[in-house]
Amino acid sequence: MTTSTSPSKPALSLGPVYYLWDGPKWRDFYFRIADEAPIAHVTIGEAVCSKRLHFIEPHVGEVIERLESAGKEVSLASLALVTLERESQLVRGLVRDSTYPIEANDLSALHLLAGRPHSVGPLVNVYNGATARLLASRGATSICLPPELPMASVRGIIKDNPGLAFEIFAFGRVPLAISARCAHARSKGLIKDNCQFICGEDTDGLTVETLDRQPFLALNGVQTMSHTCQALMQELPELAAAGVSRIRLSPQDCDMVAVAEIYGDAIAGRRAIDESLARLESVYPGVPFSNGFHHGQTGAAWVKVPASLAIPAA
Repeated sequence: MTTSTSPSKPALSLGPVYYLWDGPKWRDFYFRIADEAPIAHVTIGEAVCSKRLHFIEPHVGEVIERLESAGKEVSLASLALVTLERESQLVRGLVRDSTYPIEANDLSALHLLAGRPHSVGPLVNVYNGATARLLASRGATSICLPPELPMASVRGIIKDNPGLAFEIFAFGRVPLAISARCAHARSKGLIKDNCQFICGEDTDGLTVETLDRQPFLALNGVQTMSHTCQALMQELPELAAAGVSRIRLSPQDCDMVAVAEIYGDAIAGRRAIDESLARLESVYPGVPFSNGFHHGQTGAAWVKVPASLAIPAA
């Protein structure tokens, strides 16, 4: 006699803050995540611009202590783009000195982490099962797949790599590109070397419009992001069935504790998907949601998924 088992429900994780928030705001954000959010794993650190590090460095120790005291697993993010010797030394020091797992967001970090257990962030291009196997052979224990991957690719990569944990970028503006130049500073008449940390004025990104005045992208220092917020809520049953281990939320300048509670309720089946989406819109108003990449369409598109695919109640 055989019995069927339903797929385990994925846990919630929180990615690093991509934006420039001042030190106290950054600290208090994670304190509240520690105390109130139903999140199992948190990645902290500066992934976008090394010049921002001095804002958060004084608070890293107390943030880690608070998160661990609340039972959260903690990882440290590496930079997504290394262009200077100073940045190279920062990454080397992080890998050498950290007693916490590292999330690699750049190939230079992957080289340094070879043979040591680590995770791979969504800024590394893992587009097929063979790449995931190679990374696992070099020490990767989990991979957050790039947010632009369609579900068909996600399913195939997971199937080809049993035993490797996979994470999906399910909420947040999609990180699209990163550059050695700072378009954010240039848009305000400054240059990267004398940026005056102008990106700190736009704590949720600076909207970029087309010539027709339609919101198109968002600038975040040297990073280019989507204007829309990826919201994989309807897709949670499919992701769970495929074997996804963690659902990643990317911090936006909104009530992320509420966002985590909404996703947690949806995953557990305590609320219907449509109701969860309506709640999510009220928490992060004014930013359109998208899920086009997941469905093999234009990234900014919104695809309606039949309500019959809702996660069954626990």
